[in-house]
Amino acid sequence: MKLKRGWLIVFEGIDGTGKSTQCHKMETRMREYGVPVVRLREPTDGAWGQKIRKILSDGRGAVTPKEELSWFTEDRREDVEKNILPALRENKVVLLDRYYYSTAAYQGALGLDPEAICRDNEAFAPVPDLAYLFIVPPEQCLKRIEQSRDGYSSFERLEYLVKVQNIFESFHGPHIRKVDGVSSPDVIHGQLFLEIDELIGLNKIK
Repeated sequence: MKLKRGWLIVFEGIDGTGKSTQCHKMETRMREYGVPVVRLREPTDGAWGQKIRKILSDGRGAVTPKEELSWFTEDRREDVEKNILPALRENKVVLLDRYYYSTAAYQGALGLDPEAICRDNEAFAPVPDLAYLFIVPPEQCLKRIEQSRDGYSSFERLEYLVKVQNIFESFHGPHIRKVDGVSSPDVIHGQLFLEIDELIGLNKIK
């Protein structure tokens, strides 16, 4: 299947909302349709992403929110240049697990300006065609995390996650969709696929 253009679709939300599950399910569905698709995640596995993942597992220590923000920005610059833009130029669908909305929400909950973070990122990073923000009560997210893996990362504290969730819910725009992540994964996937099908026209070009 050949697409006339590339599409960037982002899956956002705090851990435990099901965003990664939906991103993976959508990749599988796209491949069934023969769609050229690339699934990415942020932080990446690059040098900056590895620095970020270390503080996710070990804690921030002496790293300040501004310094941490700079790492996310540099990691995203590399992702945009090496992965996102090349795939879009090749008319592929890019499914991205976390993007600058996550940076704005998580760093915003530490006292930085979420709107400024979005503006700074949009100066070099393409605005998504669709950005799905998965909304689930943080308490329920923590229960899901506890059941799926051992322990919590340094980012997974209830009071902090409530602030992060509130910032996610404050984002608005014609490309932003709020998703009730409490529903069953299959129901959510069906809803998302219908919307993406309408956007791209998969059934017309299959």
